[in-house]
Amino acid sequence: MGDPALSRRGFLAASAAAGLGMTALSGCGGDSDGGSSGTTTIEWWNISTTQPTKDVWAGLAKKFEAENPKVKIKIVQLENDAYKSKMTALIASGKLPDVFHTWGGGVLQQQVDAGLVEDLTEGTKPWADGLLPVAKQPYLLDEKVYGIPFDIGMIGFWYNKALFKQAGVSAPPTTWSGFLDVVRKLKSAGITPLALAGKEKWPGMYYWAYLAMRTAGVDALRKADEDKDFTGAGFVQAGQHLKDLVALKPFQKGFLGAAYSTPTGQAAAVGNAKAAMELMGQWAPVVEADAGKGLGDDLGFFPFPAVEGGRGSITEVFGGGGGHAVRKGAPQAALDFLKFFASQATDLELVKKTGVLPVVPAAESAITDPNIQAVQTQLKAATGFQLYLDQAYAPAVGQEINDSVAGLIAGSKSPQQVTESVTKTAKEEQ
Repeated sequence: MGDPALSRRGFLAASAAAGLGMTALSGCGGDSDGGSSGTTTIEWWNISTTQPTKDVWAGLAKKFEAENPKVKIKIVQLENDAYKSKMTALIASGKLPDVFHTWGGGVLQQQVDAGLVEDLTEGTKPWADGLLPVAKQPYLLDEKVYGIPFDIGMIGFWYNKALFKQAGVSAPPTTWSGFLDVVRKLKSAGITPLALAGKEKWPGMYYWAYLAMRTAGVDALRKADEDKDFTGAGFVQAGQHLKDLVALKPFQKGFLGAAYSTPTGQAAAVGNAKAAMELMGQWAPVVEADAGKGLGDDLGFFPFPAVEGGRGSITEVFGGGGGHAVRKGAPQAALDFLKFFASQATDLELVKKTGVLPVVPAAESAITDPNIQAVQTQLKAATGFQLYLDQAYAPAVGQEINDSVAGLIAGSKSPQQVTESVTKTAKEEQ
């Protein structure tokens, strides 16, 4: 699957390419009439190009074929950006693969609106009801199921326990004012509180998105999208809270030019104990260890704090995962494959061999990393879920949020201007 952050980053580029007149690909979709041999071929498009996931997924396809002798799985594996570009072309052509990777949200909605995606509500009900509810959220559109998750995750704070101890911080903060106090204590101890990849913009968006969830509430984010109006007081307050954090100068030196996963970037700063915290997804420990040394037992995780007086709750989470959707009119074998892929046996294999968070509750026993267990605990207790804003909304709106929040962090935009810029783009997209 590669780095989920990379999956997410490439999302906008391909979405923005929609309607550019790309040549549609041919030969998509399975042989739904069974063919002369009586074998049904299911075409499965995914983004699992890295190891060990590539081989694990190929092995699962072979296992399914062995259990279903009259079905052949044709795997098409593409890197994230290439996948999104080709899917954009296929959407324009009106012909999608039988089973295909989806992140849910805005792009899946576009595919559904175009009449290209199968409504899975009834066909998957007997077994999909048992999946982790929060994992299914991004694929629920108008209360109907259009995708089945195979992983899920959330954004939260990853922190260095040793540096917290050094600064006299005994426990992770649970409130925003408490968080700002921790930042001050770390600074007083000569420790850089936060690492941020300012160059890449999306990591900064996480702060504004979470603060908006905590001040305005998760429902306000949905309503703002529906009404094309992000100028509400809660959104302005979110920007003000972020501005208060920026005023403390909490980020590493040169953060505005820093990337996320490079040897001098955000993940490495935390992995090499040069910064005490980063706000990042469940993939953070792997990237910290890859870009830097990694923190081992010194690494901890805590959810984004509650904002005093806000409408949101600390149990409302922000994040996303991966899932599969099915083209409208695909053979029954495509649904059978989704059921197989969402089974306990498959999920156990994915958790053990590829490190994803389980979507089948019974597969939790395979998690051994205490930090991943902490993330899973938060997800299971979640009372609300918000998909990444640059996936949940129309691509141009998501991009504007990333750009405007980057402007706020850099000092070139006010909290009010952020909400006005995003609203302007949302209205233009109508």
